[in-house]
Amino acid sequence: MVIRDPVHGDVEFTPLERAVIDSPEVQRLRGIKQTGTANLVYPGCVHTRFDHSLGVAAVARRILGQLKSGGHPVDPRLERVVGVAALLHDVAHLPYGHTLEDERRLLPRHDQGDRLRRVLARGRLQEFLTREGLFDDVLGVLGRDGRRAEPWASEVISSTIDADLLDYLRRDSYFAGLSLNYDDRIYRYFTVAGGHLCINMVKDGADRPDARSEVLQLLRMRYFLTERVFYHHAKVASGAMVAKAVELAMADGLTEERLLELRDDTLLDTLARWPAPSLVENPVRDLAHRVLGRRLYKRGYVLSARTLGKKERLEFVERLHRSPQGRREAEAALAGTLGCPPSEVIIWCPDLFLMKEAEALVRTSAGVTRLNAPRESPPLDVRALEDQYEALWRMVVLVPEERQAACQAEAEAYFGYPSEHRPAGTEDAPPATGDGGPILPAGGGPPTGSRLPARGRPPAGGPA
Repeated sequence: MVIRDPVHGDVEFTPLERAVIDSPEVQRLRGIKQTGTANLVYPGCVHTRFDHSLGVAAVARRILGQLKSGGHPVDPRLERVVGVAALLHDVAHLPYGHTLEDERRLLPRHDQGDRLRRVLARGRLQEFLTREGLFDDVLGVLGRDGRRAEPWASEVISSTIDADLLDYLRRDSYFAGLSLNYDDRIYRYFTVAGGHLCINMVKDGADRPDARSEVLQLLRMRYFLTERVFYHHAKVASGAMVAKAVELAMADGLTEERLLELRDDTLLDTLARWPAPSLVENPVRDLAHRVLGRRLYKRGYVLSARTLGKKERLEFVERLHRSPQGRREAEAALAGTLGCPPSEVIIWCPDLFLMKEAEALVRTSAGVTRLNAPRESPPLDVRALEDQYEALWRMVVLVPEERQAACQAEAEAYFGYPSEHRPAGTEDAPPATGDGGPILPAGGGPPTGSRLPARGRPPAGGPA
């Protein structure tokens, strides 16, 4: 079977892979957009997890081909398993999965826990994989059975620089309409060292600057996509609203199993009708209708690495990201001071940003090491990209537009730091400081004594 892919051109699939592609479990991915709500900002971003899965299989085949041509033996059976695993690596993805799993932490990641095993162990897909004798091997390559396959085989699909990254960098850039790309010579650099997938950056005993620059180009693309697409403020707001609606619905009976039956459109339709059309007021329905009509919440309060040092950012992450209960308490406290329902205050606080691709295993004239080694003092070119990426972190309080100004004042008092974002029309007004003192001391650090408040209540009188 040949499928024309807009990114990779004609891609051939074996009869075995065709049977996997035609399974209901994989076909469901046609209804799950690769970049969540990014199409509200970039209308072309309607490509799906299905498209991406085909692309990952195509890229995995190219990597395996390079390994074979470079002299590394690839067992034909393992090659079949890797091809099937590449098609199935996202089969347990939920609608708006990264928003629900990584940003709001409502559920375990699709590639962790037992969800992937449960999806593979039911229906036609399970029957087919069992009949072909591939079930355990596929789980092994995907790292979900406690008995991993050869490390390099798993790393072709999921590691640092892998088939997943090489597909989505091109695919997401293409559909967002961004002029980003990498050179296909990157495929020539794949090798295996010590049983692990590795990027070869040496030839005839000498380091290859062209190989290094091509790897760095991947990191630049990763940064650029994160900055422009993944964390665009309107995508952040819309995704956070969907996640908040799902969180409220889960408290009222929506389950992970039900989410696994849904696609993007059917999830929004379910939320827009939750729990029955006859209800007059329902925050789940209101949030869903706002997203459907692109009436998005606005930034009422923003903090970033410009204001917070790494230690302070970690404090916010521990309280507002890694503790869903802590986040709900803070949202409720702010809603109380604003005099609005808790559903009208959404705190978006992602985990600290780490560029995992900088950890790629590379072979240099000095031996096999990590691209960013030594970790405490990485090479300057890598460190610059890592620092840039880390600085993308934001903590945002989202509210309806009419509550922006009030939210800014209340959140500044609650969190003890001035907001870095000013609603339109207030840019020239001096920001509130909570105590009449200086906003930032010389050097750009946080105000002296500023702190994340005690759980559930704002600090009296603002910053100490």
